[in-house]
Amino acid sequence: MSADTLTVARGASYRTGPRRLLRAANSGLLILALVVGAGSAGFAVLFRWLITTFTGLATGHVDYAATPGASHPGLPGLGRWFLLGVPVLAGLLYGPLVHFFAREARGHGVPEVMYAVSRNGARIAPQVAAVKALASALCIGGGGSVGREGPIVQIGSALGSTVGRLVRVPEPRLRVLVACGAAGGIAATFNAPLAGVFFAMELILADFTAQAFGMVVISAVTSAAIGRAVLGDVPFLALPQFSVDHVGQYGLFAALGLIAGVVGVAFTRVLYLIEDACDAVWRGPEWLRSAVGGVLLGLLLIALPEMYGVGYPVLGHAILGEYGVAFLLLLAVGKMAATSLTIGIGGSGGVFAPSLFIGAMVGSAFGAAAHLVLPGTAGAVGAYGLIGMGAVFAGAARAPITAVVIMFELTGEYSIILPLMTAIVLATGVSHLLSGDTIYTLKLRRRGVDLGRAETIGTAARISVEDVMTGVPDGVRGDSPLREVATVLARSVSGVLPVLDDGGEYVGIVTARVVAEALADGRHDAAPASLVLELPILVRPEDHLDQAIEALDRSGCAAVPVLESKRLVGWISYRKTLEAMPREVVR
Repeated sequence: MSADTLTVARGASYRTGPRRLLRAANSGLLILALVVGAGSAGFAVLFRWLITTFTGLATGHVDYAATPGASHPGLPGLGRWFLLGVPVLAGLLYGPLVHFFAREARGHGVPEVMYAVSRNGARIAPQVAAVKALASALCIGGGGSVGREGPIVQIGSALGSTVGRLVRVPEPRLRVLVACGAAGGIAATFNAPLAGVFFAMELILADFTAQAFGMVVISAVTSAAIGRAVLGDVPFLALPQFSVDHVGQYGLFAALGLIAGVVGVAFTRVLYLIEDACDAVWRGPEWLRSAVGGVLLGLLLIALPEMYGVGYPVLGHAILGEYGVAFLLLLAVGKMAATSLTIGIGGSGGVFAPSLFIGAMVGSAFGAAAHLVLPGTAGAVGAYGLIGMGAVFAGAARAPITAVVIMFELTGEYSIILPLMTAIVLATGVSHLLSGDTIYTLKLRRRGVDLGRAETIGTAARISVEDVMTGVPDGVRGDSPLREVATVLARSVSGVLPVLDDGGEYVGIVTARVVAEALADGRHDAAPASLVLELPILVRPEDHLDQAIEALDRSGCAAVPVLESKRLVGWISYRKTLEAMPREVVR
């Protein structure tokens, strides 16, 4: 090799080596997880700053929910009526931003990430991170009654997807990086690294492989460390510690879990019912929808200013037992309506924090009522509020592990874990009984996407076997020697042939694999084909391809016969099912 050639080769190795390391090696994935975690922390800090800034500009207060009903310092003569215009102005800003630059940023964000991971190869447009951060901050700062969780999950996930695509990592690794971004965003925003990890694993990946778990943990830890350095090592909610003082309280906690499961499902139904109503009523351009709908949101905020923004101060007051039962229930219903309206008019924000808010109100109301009826048994009202938070979220999102972990991180009180787990498991069970979907998956199902089934199966359900099946190949007789059958099978396309009886009627199939195994010992050359006869799952002409694919899979064959009234009428193979799929699905 010449010196010039050697120099070029070394240069090429130098240029491609690091990228190859990042793409294929475990150490490369570790480096990318660290990068995504650090980037997610940066976006989380920026996102929280944007929310605080826009809230201050809109209301004159750092968090308007801490002083509900107060007037704007710059407009004291209007009282709380300035709230009528704030959501309108915010909608005029974020409505066009979302519509023209990243429509995926509309809504609560998590379903879009779940869809990207499950159906779109973990590909998320890079502009989603910037648009989602700005639009959600404008929405929340402008009075939108939504949370920070959905936006930061989508922001971090978009960052993870962008980093992975720049390096061109394989799709399985890209999914892990998306989960790393989601975990890192939650870890930094809420100062809850464990919750970030389990949220990403339980809801985004739905996969607990050791490698994925390790990388997600690395990302969450990195993000949480940076977040704590910038924002301080304080929980996003300051809650008192509680304990279980009486064994009878477990019965009350179990009852609360059942109620919370119903409330979680009700929140899901109300959310999409109001969104459907907004869709049915609105006839104007989509970019203007948020501003016009902001009038309704403003009126709701005037009537119940505690609904402004995320509402953590109000949640804290409820846990401390500062509200009566009737007002707590009013706040729970108001939050359902306010969050649903914010999403319905095209707002951008999460439903995680609203579900915690609703759970705190329902749990505190239950605890207050129980204290009136059983003062010697019920215990502290706040404990029921805490358990209600986790249980309603579990009922809505059906993520029991995340619910338990985040409530433990909030309280740091181990003594409440057992009643918390009891209520969360019961709430999750009730949710399963009442609904087939969660607050996240229902949004996708309404679009025709079922994450429980493969995309090809969903497409195949619209194609009939009769339109795809081919003619029946020449069969073999049941009494034909296996050595002759092997010769015929060697010439077949799929390595599967029908077996016919003396009258020419179909009796089963033979496959190349089974015949080869039978001939391997050298003692079955003259054995009849009927010795290795197989009966695959029945496929009929009127069936759809999803049923044929299932039959192929369960039979373990490359092709299976199509029967009509026990008569062989066609042949269906994996090759033909792939050819029948739309090109974009196969790709």
